[in-house]
Amino acid sequence: MLTALLVMSAIALALGAALGYSAIRLKVEGNPLVDKIDAILPQTQCGQCGYPGCKPYAAAIASGEADINRCPPGGEEGIRKLADLLGVEFKPFGNETAGPKPKSVAFIDENVCIGCTLCIQACPVDAIAGAAKQMHTIIASECTGCELCVAPCPVNCISMVPLPQTPQTWKWQYPVYTLAPVK
Repeated sequence: MLTALLVMSAIALALGAALGYSAIRLKVEGNPLVDKIDAILPQTQCGQCGYPGCKPYAAAIASGEADINRCPPGGEEGIRKLADLLGVEFKPFGNETAGPKPKSVAFIDENVCIGCTLCIQACPVDAIAGAAKQMHTIIASECTGCELCVAPCPVNCISMVPLPQTPQTWKWQYPVYTLAPVK
């Protein structure tokens, strides 16, 4: 019995040492540029850029596969920060990219809601409270306005309500100057 215990301990120690050595020797470093880009993005995980979340979009920007102007929740301020970080020229929202929308939150008409939970499953930030066959409601402080809960709703009881501008939510708009060629 003691021999078996010692043999098992020796095997566990050898495997642990091999795994520890492998973890140090075969360590893969992530791209630090991806982390910097991801820190600038708004973390709404909405997919409006065409990628499933902010981290994959950051990786696509870092590898040169995606433009910096595909994030509507980040707005022009986000594009400017990305352009400064990457040392590229500011690129406004293009024709293929949806433009920025006013900050909004989802609103559920509780009289129409049937409690199907499809919106709960679609919400990437768990901003919807409710249970099956019960009325649901939005936790406004958690809602990022990604609109992912709107499409799955079978009774169209979810709408997006723009947030009013208050001193806490107001942001300075960059001035827009048209550049004329010098003659």
